[in-house]
Amino acid sequence: MPRTMIERGRFAPTPSGRLHIGSARTALAAALAARAAGGRFALRVEDLDGTRTREGMTRAMLEDLTWLGVRFDEGPERGPHEPYVQSARGALYLEALSVLREKGLVYPCACSRREVEELARAPHGREPVYPGTCRDRAHDAVLAQAHERGRAAAWRFRAREGTVAMVDEIAGAYAQDVAREVGDFVVYRADGVAAYQLAVVVDDIAMEVTQVVRGEDLLASTPRQALLYEAFGARPPRWAHVGLVVNDQGQRLAKRDGALSIAALREAGVRAQALREALLDTLGAGPTQDRWTPESIARGALTLRALSERLPEIAPLIAGSTEG
Repeated sequence: MPRTMIERGRFAPTPSGRLHIGSARTALAAALAARAAGGRFALRVEDLDGTRTREGMTRAMLEDLTWLGVRFDEGPERGPHEPYVQSARGALYLEALSVLREKGLVYPCACSRREVEELARAPHGREPVYPGTCRDRAHDAVLAQAHERGRAAAWRFRAREGTVAMVDEIAGAYAQDVAREVGDFVVYRADGVAAYQLAVVVDDIAMEVTQVVRGEDLLASTPRQALLYEAFGARPPRWAHVGLVVNDQGQRLAKRDGALSIAALREAGVRAQALREALLDTLGAGPTQDRWTPESIARGALTLRALSERLPEIAPLIAGSTEG
């Protein structure tokens, strides 16, 4: 059945630091997908994680993206789906939680993260699989236990049994047994803030997003979001997860890679057009940017060395970053 709404893509960064070259490449890919489909492109600021958000970074990211040539039709300054800042959308997340509660698809959980890790015996660095400790307990008892511990309860989504299958427009077929590999996942945190999985789905539904182009590090969380779309009776967007930009040791770039921030490249005299064209080239896009499709991207990460071959002027700037 064909879609009746206009195509709409989005870029949804967390304002935790200056935009680095990998995030800029993802923003370009998302913009390309929207423009190639003749649709609109929105910027949404995902600032729910107060420990990571830094003041002034939203404006700084907008400046960097504007310099690079990424344009938005909707965002914090204008658009039909305001507000475009997640910290101002709390009422929507509470309403969504209420819907899930009415359907019996969520339950309160008094477990701390440390308890979950100990119960699951998760290997270091891996996400622990929730063992279902609070799943079948009476809600009042769980809420009382959390209160005795001096905090509120979190709310977990009941992951159905069986495989959740999807087709990513870059990675191809992808499947995950969420119940077995992740367990019931948090949709509303104990600190009274919506978890990423819930917020991103609620926002994409409300903003009528039809395509999501983002980094491949988020591919593994997509089946959880598919379950939430299913729970809300909403049609999911088309997903396309772009390979990350990594150093020569295969490590993904982070905000701490200051020499590779767009701001640092600007200050070093790198030309916006040269950087944009080099990044577009790695995305399989030509200068016209009107025939690009996610399928044209070769799967896998992009190394800084490969990028510097396309844009020699950044080679001196990445020497330190390629060492790990």
